[in-house]
Amino acid sequence: MRLWIGARGADMKSEARGIMAATAGEPDSPLAGGPLSLVGDAVEAPSPTWLAAHPKLDVVYAALEAQGRVAAFRRTGEATLAPLGSPVEAGETTCHVAVAPDGSHLIATAWGNGVVTHVALDASGRLGTRTEAEPSADPYDRENAGGTSAPDTSALLDEQPGVADLRSLVERGADASQLAAMLAGATPTPAIGADAGLDDILALLGQSKNPFDDPAVRGILRGARDTPAAALAGGVDLGGAASAEPTEPRTPRAHCTVFLPRGLVATTDLGYDLVRIWRTSPRGMTLDHEVALPLGTGPRHMSLHPSGHLYVVTEHTCEIFVLSAGPDGRWALRSGIAASPGSLPGDSAAELTRSRDGQFLYAGLRGSDTIAVLRVRDQGDRIEHVALAESGIRKPRHHVVLRDTLLVAGQDSHEIASLGIDERTGVPGRVRHRLAVPSPQHILPSF
Repeated sequence: MRLWIGARGADMKSEARGIMAATAGEPDSPLAGGPLSLVGDAVEAPSPTWLAAHPKLDVVYAALEAQGRVAAFRRTGEATLAPLGSPVEAGETTCHVAVAPDGSHLIATAWGNGVVTHVALDASGRLGTRTEAEPSADPYDRENAGGTSAPDTSALLDEQPGVADLRSLVERGADASQLAAMLAGATPTPAIGADAGLDDILALLGQSKNPFDDPAVRGILRGARDTPAAALAGGVDLGGAASAEPTEPRTPRAHCTVFLPRGLVATTDLGYDLVRIWRTSPRGMTLDHEVALPLGTGPRHMSLHPSGHLYVVTEHTCEIFVLSAGPDGRWALRSGIAASPGSLPGDSAAELTRSRDGQFLYAGLRGSDTIAVLRVRDQGDRIEHVALAESGIRKPRHHVVLRDTLLVAGQDSHEIASLGIDERTGVPGRVRHRLAVPSPQHILPSF
């Protein structure tokens, strides 16, 4: 299996010289479980931290993160690339690039200033006209008249188990111990009824602060059955001592793009807790609608499932949310779950990917340096925990599943690790092979 590897260079205080070519296993084998090795010399490029391949041509695109640009490279050999045209501007700290399935354009997202950029591609794959998409607005900024509204989920909320009882308790002025006992014994509600439900109750009470902004309470509402009521006693201030508002200023941070069916595209805005749905053409992008995730979650990366569901991993809260399109074509939040009940305080999620058959999801957690494994159930509607596996490296920035092998890029251990996957259980095992690479950021299979 041949790979392209993107990494941080001197302009991001690391040592990589550009895009590197590597092999996993035998070069002509479809399996990737064998030894890892670099091939040839790196293709000169300043910090190519994300790579994407043209669907029809031997062309690779790189997000030059520190420079805020996207560059194109044509393949000139098995392990060599050459620049194709000039790079284009794509926003401050460009961190992701994705190419349309028909090869007519690409979309770049910029973490630094939240810019989403559409770039036309010509018949040779060369970068063409760039167009900035409509900027995002914070759905939770109630004082900003230009902000979009968080979705009205009250109808779905009232259908969730336990919400009516919770609403009744709050309206009757229940104290913390009563609320804790009720929550501990309630049937857990999925994510669609968690933060939306609390906001709805607060609106009824005319309160501006969230008295339930407590991790233990949020865990029970989102499905954490094992949190004891004792852990909640005294931790909930019905007078509103805890605020749901962030302590730091919020800013847009576009982070990822996924092409959806029917000509739609999804992008994440990690800073504004948004998944934005666009209509695109070779000429540009038009915002169709948005899905607001719970405040402060930080949607980072996404994975489109064969069932049509879109899974979103959140950097700040290490959760995975399930989105799907309704009969009217509008996407909405359906459910959610913690990436793992074993994640540690301070963990931040990075990549989310799936197995080839779609049975399993894999989420990388930086901090504990683990890979959360989840199983997909009910035709994609629901996901459940399977295991939390050691990644074998420090700071798993990115990972990719290749049949029975998981390759993980360790940003701080400066290596890529190869772990075997039990295809029956979906769980990665011990590290089989390692490859020294300075600050690897992205692994792109080259088929």
